[in-house]
Amino acid sequence: MTDDTAFATARRGDLFDALVTLLLAEGFAHLGVAELAARLRCSKSTLYTLAGSKEQLVVKTVTHFFRVATEQVEGNVSATDGARAKVIAYLIAVGDALAPASEQFMTDLHAYAPTRELYERNTQAAARRVSELIADGVAGGDFRDVNASFAADLAASMMSRIQRREVAAATGLDDAHAYRELASILMVGIDARSTSEAGA
Repeated sequence: MTDDTAFATARRGDLFDALVTLLLAEGFAHLGVAELAARLRCSKSTLYTLAGSKEQLVVKTVTHFFRVATEQVEGNVSATDGARAKVIAYLIAVGDALAPASEQFMTDLHAYAPTRELYERNTQAAARRVSELIADGVAGGDFRDVNASFAADLAASMMSRIQRREVAAATGLDDAHAYRELASILMVGIDARSTSEAGA
């Protein structure tokens, strides 16, 4: 990679990072390319090097957001030891990743089909990952053998309800707080120590 190519790649990454910050704070439905460029202090032509239209720019920015968030979440998991800590770290990290998202961003995300589908696909991938972590915990004796597939399905169902905003509607919890609550409740239910403590 040449210096010019490396610079261009870094510049694109910086622009997407700035776009993510702006969109998370304010949403995107009401913002045109001209206003995005003005807010980022760049030209419209610069933004058009990232995508050919505002719609494509939004999709690419949200994709960038989820990709970076996934890397951060997995980094947190890798830095922990033990199945219990890994599941907690994963769910809390997902919540932390969503914490900067404003209500307007979430509204726009769900109103626009391509970004709603991105969120749905990422939620499904996250649910599969939690299922893997739970299965690893059962195999290692960290979690009670309460039927790992049921516990994983419970987590996946709640993650899907969070993504569809059903939890927010029913409880008032935003997505970030809902993930933290899920981590807390799930761990109490399947922690192997729950069995020994109950029988003490």
